Amino acid sequence: MKNRSSRVRRAAALCLSPAVFSALSLLAMQVARAQQAAPIQVAQNLRAPQLEETVVTATRTEQPLSDLVADVSIVDRETIESSGATGIADVLARLPGVEMTRNGGLGNAASVYLRGAEQRFTAVYIDGVRVDSQSTGGALWEQIPLAQIERIEVLRGPAAAVYGSDAIGGVIQLFTRKGEGPAAPYVGVGLGNQGTRKIEAGVSGTAGPDGALDYAVGLAHARSSGFDSKTSGVHNPDDDGYHSTSGSARVDYRVNAQHKIGASLLSSRLDSGYDAYGYLPSAPVDDRNQHRLQTVGAHWDAQWSDVYSTRVSVSDSASRYATTPSLYLTETDLRGYLWQNEWRLGAHRLSAALERREDHLDNPALDAYSVGLSRGRSQDALALGYGYHTGAHTVQANLRHDSDSEFGGKGTGSLSYGYAFAPSWRATASAGTAFRAPTLYQRFSQYGDASLQPETSRNVELGLRYASGTSAFSAVAYRNRVTNLINFAAGGTCGQAFGCYLNTGNAEYSGITLAGSYKLAGVQLHGSVDFQDPHDRDTGKQLARRAKRHATLGADTVLSGWTLGAEMQASGRRFDNAANTKVLGGYTLFNLVASTRIARDYTLLARIDNAADKNYETAGTYATGGRQLYIGLKWEPL
Repeated sequence: MKNRSSRVRRAAALCLSPAVFSALSLLAMQVARAQQAAPIQVAQNLRAPQLEETVVTATRTEQPLSDLVADVSIVDRETIESSGATGIADVLARLPGVEMTRNGGLGNAASVYLRGAEQRFTAVYIDGVRVDSQSTGGALWEQIPLAQIERIEVLRGPAAAVYGSDAIGGVIQLFTRKGEGPAAPYVGVGLGNQGTRKIEAGVSGTAGPDGALDYAVGLAHARSSGFDSKTSGVHNPDDDGYHSTSGSARVDYRVNAQHKIGASLLSSRLDSGYDAYGYLPSAPVDDRNQHRLQTVGAHWDAQWSDVYSTRVSVSDSASRYATTPSLYLTETDLRGYLWQNEWRLGAHRLSAALERREDHLDNPALDAYSVGLSRGRSQDALALGYGYHTGAHTVQANLRHDSDSEFGGKGTGSLSYGYAFAPSWRATASAGTAFRAPTLYQRFSQYGDASLQPETSRNVELGLRYASGTSAFSAVAYRNRVTNLINFAAGGTCGQAFGCYLNTGNAEYSGITLAGSYKLAGVQLHGSVDFQDPHDRDTGKQLARRAKRHATLGADTVLSGWTLGAEMQASGRRFDNAANTKVLGGYTLFNLVASTRIARDYTLLARIDNAADKNYETAGTYATGGRQLYIGLKWEPL
């Protein structure tokens, strides 16, 4: 891996060229001209949404897209498979309002910023199971295996009135494969540069009388020799590769017309190389990250009458992160209990839920410089919801109260309204509050402060959406202000020379997101552009590693039996530190993908990411992989 940092430093301050914005503006104008009558959709997908599409993330119950006011994106299995050998954070980074950074290559620490908000401000679920770290805060994205994920729903904007703590920036829900129809086995293999290899296999389908049982099982293994994750400084010059193994299983059984039970399981192990500080050339070591993630969930759905239904679920997730030979270990276990009730009365939808969450953190002392921590807490909540959808009007209101065993109670609420003022057009407005409870590490570690208060936010947004056939357009403006932001800084009550966790910050995440999809002469165009200003309200400085402008633009078509796609990803200048003294140059990437069915049951996929071999960094002094080549072959009987 060659050193790329010098060329990155010479990058233009803002790389989003006038040509990029002209293309996106043209896309929006073409969409506006396509006045075909059809029910309005509110999803912002990589491709145009389907009329039958439903979403569960917005209100925690299944709803048609046409009933939603929320700002939602959906990624389907076809899009995930065309992403080749990339990680899940890379797929998310191609969506409106999402940025991603990574400390080196795949398998190293990745951060996902939703509308510019901190990583810990996004609540993450896998098949309804909450995933989080009570050490760093937020899901460890590198732990989640893309190979096991069939569908992604991204809800932008605060959702604490539905989900409780953490959903300040939004919610990302991941779904594993689900069985449908006759048994459908599959086997896939793939090869890429830098020694990348991947194999996966599984089966899904239905069984029993009238297909009462649906099931899906999948296994995958991937490895890569990688590249040197650092671009400068004294570090181990070896390649920092990875190897990962994952599996998932999901089953649902329809007992009768009124009752259904189900369960899901996901397990993942990842071992990846990184370059630690304090490297000694005289005594070289191979530093390794070791990750484990397991999620388990069970649920019972009951339709007690034409208007009343319930869902009872129990879930558990265990996230483990360790490093060797330098010793560090942290384990987070989250257990959840949910009893959700829903009443559908004509155009009205009422919901009431009782929820309990139990968190536990283990950070054992592994050397003379660390202090062990083993601590737990619980949160009990009551959530109420009201939805109304008829004609041109849609209303969604939610209230929730969370009682934390450590710091007490916290109330949140949200109110949204949508008005379809013309065929295929809808205007929306919403306001909401949210919070994130301090992690157990932030409160009770040797650097913690037990008196820390929750980080809180107030959000307002306005939206304009159009959808008709294969065309869609949306514009969403938002402002999300966070107070009591927790930072690591000098001073405080912990008495540590390095610093302590303190409620010292105030931040604002504001901006506008434009997204669109339009079919022109057999080519499906899709794209988005974000103008945002994530900044520290006290200093006015731009928040670290987030750009003020970023965009995607893509095109897909079918030609002579081949499905062809091209995509551009662009990001403006960012800063690597809070003081805004270390500049990360802007960049533009070009990706190409092609697939075809080479025989009845065989599909060939070829992908090139960063086709121009652009030199850039998303985190200071950490390398990116350059041009990435991947070829995959999948057997899946028709």
